[in-house]
Amino acid sequence: MSDSNTTHFTNPSTFILLGVPGLEAAHVWISIPFCTMYIIAILGNFTVLFIVKRERSLHGPMYYFLCMLAVTDLVLCTSILPKTLSIFWFNSREIDFSACLTQLYFIHCFSVMESGIFVAMGFDRYVAICHPLRHSTILTNPVVDKIGLAVVLRGGMFVMPHPFLARQRPYCRTNIISHTLCEHMAVVKLACSDTRISSYYGLFVVFCVLSLDVFFITLSYTQILRAIFILPTKDARLKTFGTCASHLCAILAFYVSSIFSSLTYWFGQKVALHFHVLMANVYLLVPPMLNPIIYGVRTKQIRDRLL
Repeated sequence: MSDSNTTHFTNPSTFILLGVPGLEAAHVWISIPFCTMYIIAILGNFTVLFIVKRERSLHGPMYYFLCMLAVTDLVLCTSILPKTLSIFWFNSREIDFSACLTQLYFIHCFSVMESGIFVAMGFDRYVAICHPLRHSTILTNPVVDKIGLAVVLRGGMFVMPHPFLARQRPYCRTNIISHTLCEHMAVVKLACSDTRISSYYGLFVVFCVLSLDVFFITLSYTQILRAIFILPTKDARLKTFGTCASHLCAILAFYVSSIFSSLTYWFGQKVALHFHVLMANVYLLVPPMLNPIIYGVRTKQIRDRLL
């Protein structure tokens, strides 16, 4: 191996993003659904924010959490799509080292935040259905503010070690990332030193944080279903369950794509690289696109204001 290929550089000036390896000839065609999803996500989430801001009747805990979800989705998709589209359209593959670590942080931080928001929304539905008379006294504006702050701080603190560890590592052999974005493990694989700490911590964040969130959401809905089943009439049960339908659909869109993407990455060694890359993008793009559609269609108050 030549000396130039084994040179260590603690902070490379740039990384090279390949896009979708093996499908370079189809980049323009792949960009069409990606760009469409991005436009829908931008328009949909801004519409939700606009409607909630204008309608004072929507100024309540459920809609505050929905606004947090919309902002999170906007930041999440905007942190990846402009660079991805520049690769597809203009072959602009270079990304500054600091910009790469910033993108890495935003992707994982806001993914953890989104999961936390779903837990908060599940808690809101639990209180609204199981303790309806106490909903306004339990979920006051100061309490909602504290929950929102806890969600933001948790996401920021849990993900902070990722870019910090990545910046401290020496890199060698190549600065080429076989991806459309600076995903954590794709960057870690380029380091020359022992990366087990980063790998184990990444697994901890994925399986511990997300698993706890799924557990709390499941616990909330177990109590919600128990409360629904004791209602006297079928119409009452359906109407009450309907208030949770949009939240459940959004949860499924987020966690199914997240878990599937993680499993294919960690345990799908025989899966083609381009499939890994496409799945990672789908996981980051589909929920921000679907969430405003789900809540716009399923939530009567938002649907009525929009119409």
